[in-house]
Amino acid sequence: MTLLIVIIVLAIAFDFINGFHDAANSIATIVTTRVLTPFQAVLWAAAFNFVAFFAAKYIVGFGIANTVAKTVLEQYITLPIILSGLIAAISWNLLTWRLGIPSSSSHTLIGGFAGAAICGAGFQSIHAGVILKIVSFIFLAPLIGMLLSSILTILVMWIFRRSNPHKAESLFKKLQLLSSGLFSLGHGMNDSQKVMGIIATAMIATGHITSVDTMPDWVPLTCFAAIGLGTMIGGWRIVKTMGSKITKVTPLEGVCSETAGAITLFITEILKVPVSTTHTITGAIIGVGAVKRLSAVRWGVTINLLWAWVLTIPVSALLAMGVYLLIRYMGLN
Repeated sequence: MTLLIVIIVLAIAFDFINGFHDAANSIATIVTTRVLTPFQAVLWAAAFNFVAFFAAKYIVGFGIANTVAKTVLEQYITLPIILSGLIAAISWNLLTWRLGIPSSSSHTLIGGFAGAAICGAGFQSIHAGVILKIVSFIFLAPLIGMLLSSILTILVMWIFRRSNPHKAESLFKKLQLLSSGLFSLGHGMNDSQKVMGIIATAMIATGHITSVDTMPDWVPLTCFAAIGLGTMIGGWRIVKTMGSKITKVTPLEGVCSETAGAITLFITEILKVPVSTTHTITGAIIGVGAVKRLSAVRWGVTINLLWAWVLTIPVSALLAMGVYLLIRYMGLN
């Protein structure tokens, strides 16, 4: 029982860290275009992160939580495996936040969970089909975001081609409030559910519940509240990377990138695929930059981000293996 409580506390802590780690995803463009101050932006994003609970509960459901719970086959799940995965995920998240690298909180959690399971029970313990689907969206999510944002940018530029530049910019600054809110809504629905899946898995392993569908309401409520609170703390190093280092973003481009990112997240939520909000918005920002000209995108920064994305799952898995071996050595399993 004590170990279960530790896991739940760490899982909620991970959600909180996820909030301030990924805060930049939804507020970077709205801050760099000076539509809102950083403080106003994090409050705006945090509010939509929490509202996402109601959208998930009453509209789209908790399908992503169920997918995460199935990453490891139920008969091989133990509390030490879950604990090891969480410790590894938190460690990698804090390190990448400290370095200002917008890596994926989602994939570090999946990598840690799977890595600990492989170390504890072998490769037969993981659900290969689920993991391959998640891994494929490391590439698909940013590509979809990039394609949608490019199309939206071209379409919007054509519609407003004869508009007064000053009036158009004023309109897009107002629209950025909506697009940023939509992306924060998608962020909350997607990312909060991953931790819900981990907590549900721990509760299933200890016999407290029988499935994700039977978890008590305090689990999703706490997870959504934690990510909203974390977003209020913010992550300014990553805001700088997302908002200015990839490409210079205007209010028009901010609206297009955030809207494209939000649509991508809503699609993946319908498909019940946990994806990285970081990957999604990065692809969308690249898309709007490439419409201006390919040289407008700082490809060197983009390539560095891509390396971080590719390495997140294997590095998290290796970290979790090390933590699991340490826990086993201490006799906690």
